[in-house]
Amino acid sequence: MTIYDIAEKAGVSASTVSRVINNKPGIKAATRDKVQKLLKEYNYTPDENARGLVNKATKLIGILMADIRNSHHSELAYVVEKKLREYGYCSLILNAGYEPKMMAESIRILEQRKVDGIMLVGSAFQNDIVEKELRERMSDKPVVMANGYLDLPNAYGILVDERDGIRQSVDLLYSKGKRKIAFIVNLGTPSSYEKLHGYEDGLAKHGLSEEKMIIEVPETTIESGFIGARELVGKHPEVDAVICAEDLMALGVIRILNELNIKIPTQMAVVGVNNSVYGEVSFPSITTLDNKMSETGLMAAQILVDCLSGEEKPHKIMLFSTLVERETT
Repeated sequence: MTIYDIAEKAGVSASTVSRVINNKPGIKAATRDKVQKLLKEYNYTPDENARGLVNKATKLIGILMADIRNSHHSELAYVVEKKLREYGYCSLILNAGYEPKMMAESIRILEQRKVDGIMLVGSAFQNDIVEKELRERMSDKPVVMANGYLDLPNAYGILVDERDGIRQSVDLLYSKGKRKIAFIVNLGTPSSYEKLHGYEDGLAKHGLSEEKMIIEVPETTIESGFIGARELVGKHPEVDAVICAEDLMALGVIRILNELNIKIPTQMAVVGVNNSVYGEVSFPSITTLDNKMSETGLMAAQILVDCLSGEEKPHKIMLFSTLVERETT
């Protein structure tokens, strides 16, 4: 069933049917009602490719993720995709990797697909190569970054104050009598460095700067939690608390502490980041920093849609993280 078939059955022109489909004014109520009933009766679906040729819009949004296996970022992408679909947009999700050159290649793919806008998930995309590629190839498209920011006229960033959140985590541990507080982190993204600075801020606030214990691990995985925990206990047997930059690493730390019969939280308290499902199902359940990923995703998707509708939006928005206290503290 085509637009011309609907027009013939309604006794109107194809342009009238098109105006009804696109909710344009200037159509009599009776005519609009008649056409809408026929559209519903025949389950008419507009050809988005044809509409795109007319409107110069593909209704396609590119979503770039550094690692689609990262469950925290996948959950955010799920929220974004679901919200965009409500507005009639289809999402193209690409696994861009952590190498800036691969990220640039992914941007070129999105350019070829003529996406209407781009969503970048995670601060890993906050680098010079991505910024250059977007400036040269996507200057006329809105670009929204979840948990990061790029200084471009068409870019918008939703940031989460993880630095202050980690500082609050140190405050909590200090209030529990912990004085030998360590930090396990995979450095490499702006977000990870903000967390590290929050840890250092917290120690300085309580006069514990000399007690700094930082364990760097290769990835943000449960295996890195194993590695970090073993290194931490081996090098610093005096440690009585540890903050992990991701819940998944905290889960690995808890596994090793249980194997070593180190009691949680009396001998060692554990704090994670993300407020993920891992923190809830862990035994004991993990005290964690809620960095508002669902809220970030919803806000980022809405800003993207609003920009595509021609609305003016602030280029940088900051959300505040909160601590969720559970059994590990």
